[in-house]
Amino acid sequence: MQKTLTTLHLLCGKIASGKSTLAKEIAAQPNTVIIGEDDWLAHLFPGEINTIEDYVRCAANLRNVIGPHVTALLRAGVSVVLDIPANTVATRKWMKSLLDGVPSEHLLHLLETTDADCMTRLRTRNAAGTHAFSVCDKDFEIITGHFVAPRQEEGFDIREPFTTNVCFPRD
Repeated sequence: MQKTLTTLHLLCGKIASGKSTLAKEIAAQPNTVIIGEDDWLAHLFPGEINTIEDYVRCAANLRNVIGPHVTALLRAGVSVVLDIPANTVATRKWMKSLLDGVPSEHLLHLLETTDADCMTRLRTRNAAGTHAFSVCDKDFEIITGHFVAPRQEEGFDIREPFTTNVCFPRD
């Protein structure tokens, strides 16, 4: 009997595009766990993330810790949904490195949502206060300016673009 390979699920999409909602749907599959960056950051660095620079610093520290954990889960036969934005080439390169020497598949879920739809969702999410972090319009523009859609030469198995056209309660 051949063992089923695990899958590392990656999510690429702008803020409030529906990444966390999709992550929860994927994580409902058997033997699949979700690792949500926002939750970890909020609990490990309470009150420390007030600027984009703070986020970059704290996220780098978090990734140094969870990287080996993700690899161990995959090796143990558990699929992982990384609810961490795979929105830059550097982040995707780190994510891909988690698969080095691990007999696991990967799937990059690309969510395509307009800036206007993301802003509407973001403002709704901020007003509800249900998310660990609130992002202002200016920071949305700055962060979105760093978004780089995945390219074929990066070597990812990209799920057909997933266009979100409904309002999700949370990203």
